[in-house]
Amino acid sequence: MARILIVDDDPSVCRLLSRLVERLGHEARTAQTVGTGLEKARSLNPDLVLLDVRLPDGNGLEALPNIRYMPSSPEVIILTGQGNADGAEVAIRAGAWDYLQKPPTKDNVTLAVKRALDYRAEARKTIDTRTLDTSEIVGTSVQLRESLSQLAHASAGEASVLISGETGTGKELFAWAIHKNGPRKMGNFVVVDCAALPEGLVESTLFGHEKGAFTGADRSRKGLVLEADGGTLFLDEVGELPQSLQKAFLRVLQDRTFRPVGGKRQVSSDFRLISATNRALDRMVETGRFREDLLFRLRATTVDLPPLRRRDNDVRCLALYFLGKLCERYHLEHKGVSPEYLDLLAEYEWPGNVRELSNVIEHSLTEGLHAPVLFPKHLPTSLRVTLARASMAAKKESAAECDQENLLPGLDGTFKTFRDQVVARAEKTYLTNLMETSRKDIPTACERSGLSRARLYALLKKHGISRTRD
Repeated sequence: MARILIVDDDPSVCRLLSRLVERLGHEARTAQTVGTGLEKARSLNPDLVLLDVRLPDGNGLEALPNIRYMPSSPEVIILTGQGNADGAEVAIRAGAWDYLQKPPTKDNVTLAVKRALDYRAEARKTIDTRTLDTSEIVGTSVQLRESLSQLAHASAGEASVLISGETGTGKELFAWAIHKNGPRKMGNFVVVDCAALPEGLVESTLFGHEKGAFTGADRSRKGLVLEADGGTLFLDEVGELPQSLQKAFLRVLQDRTFRPVGGKRQVSSDFRLISATNRALDRMVETGRFREDLLFRLRATTVDLPPLRRRDNDVRCLALYFLGKLCERYHLEHKGVSPEYLDLLAEYEWPGNVRELSNVIEHSLTEGLHAPVLFPKHLPTSLRVTLARASMAAKKESAAECDQENLLPGLDGTFKTFRDQVVARAEKTYLTNLMETSRKDIPTACERSGLSRARLYALLKKHGISRTRD
């Protein structure tokens, strides 16, 4: 018997779903608000949550990540009367099992509940009971835990994995974690940096060569693909793989055989493939720069890594982790950090992500080598200047907005003209703040505002507000 929590502000919907759940042999509990739903989810440890979107005290989609990463990791089925395509996308990306429109019918709810619970039971057998070694992956944010969940799924099998994320987010670290938690952990983990393959020696580097195959080949050499036999081949920055080699590599993936440069016989290598990219491979396919059939082969399973700026509160624990590791490496006494130091780290956007944070901590340690505590003055000057400029710009913008809000139109026109001008200014202020807080992510902005995509686009155009990221 599963425990199922129903969160909906309509008592009749709660009663209907409760009876349906109980007829299926499960325990049903209900809540009418986001707050009550979160409290009951913490105490009940449900297996499944049926979650409404529009609730009296908030949006169910915004609460979805918090529910998904409670101790029981319940599956979530979203219920809504909106039929909103953007809402469906947000729900699916946030990890919802399904997205059902109201009014719920017996058949579609029954099918969704049964499949979600069947999946949960099977997943627990194959993944949840496994102890993953992720000791080098630091953080507690909901965003990181979603990536770790994907890592667990990828580690359980031997399908090809594509890891995507911005530069510096830790793609190689995740690839290594998949390898060492997978069935090939006793084999080699061979890294191929596709962006640094030597020009003219790409095929030789990957596939090896026979003695005398070309000028300078004074002995036979085993390529990286053969070194990965029995283990894992990691293609870092696979989007940089030369087009001339993409077709040849596709053939290797299909039958795991290849011919060394200058060789006369086919050689086999049984490896698992993990790839990583910071580029939009789908767009590269559209422009003819990457083979679509190769992309299908690469991403049988996917892991998406969030940028550091979106990993809530992870900057602080990562900073302390790196500081501790560096002190150990240089045989230094453990150093303290001031609250102001950590506050500045949390304010920074981290365009270079975790890699940049690691470098900044090492710089601070060098600057404060003989200090027992690190302060903001130990941070790189460029970082402090960036934050200072951003702070001053934010204050100036805030003051300008206040002045604009306090500046009412003149009273010499008609009431309708006055009202239209006030509404237009209020609209522009609201939309500007909406796009800023949503980081110009249109699906998120639609969910927060309740506007359709078409209506939002029309309003942004009317007020001259950009909808694209700078």
